[in-house]
Amino acid sequence: MIEIEDIVFRRDGAPVFDGLRLRLDAPRVAIVGRNGSGKSTLLRLIAGLAEPQAGQVRVGGVKVAKDRAGALATVGILFQNPDHQIIFPTVIEEIAFGLEQQGHPRDEARRLAGAALARAGHPDWAERLCHTLSQGQRQMVCLTAILAMEPRWILFDEPFNSLDIPSILRTEARIAALAQKVVTVTHDPARVRDYDRVIWLEQGAVAADGAPGEVLPAYVAAMERLAREAPC
Repeated sequence: MIEIEDIVFRRDGAPVFDGLRLRLDAPRVAIVGRNGSGKSTLLRLIAGLAEPQAGQVRVGGVKVAKDRAGALATVGILFQNPDHQIIFPTVIEEIAFGLEQQGHPRDEARRLAGAALARAGHPDWAERLCHTLSQGQRQMVCLTAILAMEPRWILFDEPFNSLDIPSILRTEARIAALAQKVVTVTHDPARVRDYDRVIWLEQGAVAADGAPGEVLPAYVAAMERLAREAPC
């Protein structure tokens, strides 16, 4: 379970969350909301990449902001832009890095990284340069690196952004096939209509929380209303 307990988080003095509480345990959870509502910040808090000024976040009992080794074994995050995640020149180095962070010796990490690439269907990518891959392929490298570490939860921040339709459909299928539990942030309600639970964030607070068939129509209607009311 992901436990978000009364978190307070401010950025540059401006409040993002002020006492947010959530319990996430459904296999597929989606988070929707306008830009600036706190969606991506919430994912970073869940992954332990940011720490609240008050309250705490636990994933599987691990206090992710304090226990980095525990966080790596519990939760992985796929950023919106894979170029903000990839730090090594070759695919095998990128995938092996997280395994080394978990304590595997370098040779063992590379062996496990190669096995992860084989499971993903791309054993021939090992020595390819990451910058020569398409955005969808780089995203696949990042996901493979996360899967190699075998976390319990995987967080996706706008995984369909800037992808063409075939890549969107492939990404959607990959997420659906994962054994791990998933939290997905998206601006595309159609991509999460089959999820178990949808949370609508508005200005750092929960505007609605429930089944997709209940939350998504209300969210879309509100966004359409805002579009009509906004000046051209």
